[in-house]
Amino acid sequence: MTDEATPSAPSPAPVRILLCDDHVVVRAGLLALLGSEPDIEVVGEAGSGEEAVALAARLTPDVVLMDLQLGEGIDGVEATRRIALGGTAHVLVLTTYDTDADITRAIEAGATGYLLKAERPEELFAAIRSAAHGRTTLSAPVATRVMARMRSPRPTLTDRERDILAQLSQGLGNRDIARALFISEATVKTHLGRIYDKLGVDTRAGAVSVAKEQRLLP
Repeated sequence: MTDEATPSAPSPAPVRILLCDDHVVVRAGLLALLGSEPDIEVVGEAGSGEEAVALAARLTPDVVLMDLQLGEGIDGVEATRRIALGGTAHVLVLTTYDTDADITRAIEAGATGYLLKAERPEELFAAIRSAAHGRTTLSAPVATRVMARMRSPRPTLTDRERDILAQLSQGLGNRDIARALFISEATVKTHLGRIYDKLGVDTRAGAVSVAKEQRLLP
């Protein structure tokens, strides 16, 4: 009686990756880096958000590595939103930007994970594998910012302060804001001072930036 060889279990299919970055050199570096992993396969490259959306629908990758700033056309956040709506792939943001606004917009758009380009290759590989299974992965600095944001309550603004912030976000000066809201310039200045104090800023641009990050605008 001869022993029959036990058939070996088939190897799992590699994680199929679509790269999206508007810098050719960055894509080439990622392609070389990911090529060292036998269970990761790059199936396409995109240099714009529109191209990433189209390729994601056609190639149906498991994970899209998405940069946020993509030059002309739609940015990485909008591309992420469209890909997530299509349900064709999980999007793992890979970027150099870690502001509260960028993180919030990407996650709200449907990104499965948010990784910084400064991460070690091992962290990137692990994040890709996690994203392929729909598990969330955040770079340590990003996770810290998210936790701090959740623990810190948003400042409370009055309706009038919100109105002034809305006008401010449109680039209006104090005189135009006063005319639009039928109040005096002195009243506008008083409200602006209170807004600055509540948001911890000292400039108009800073107030608008923080208001957008914390979703305080109407």
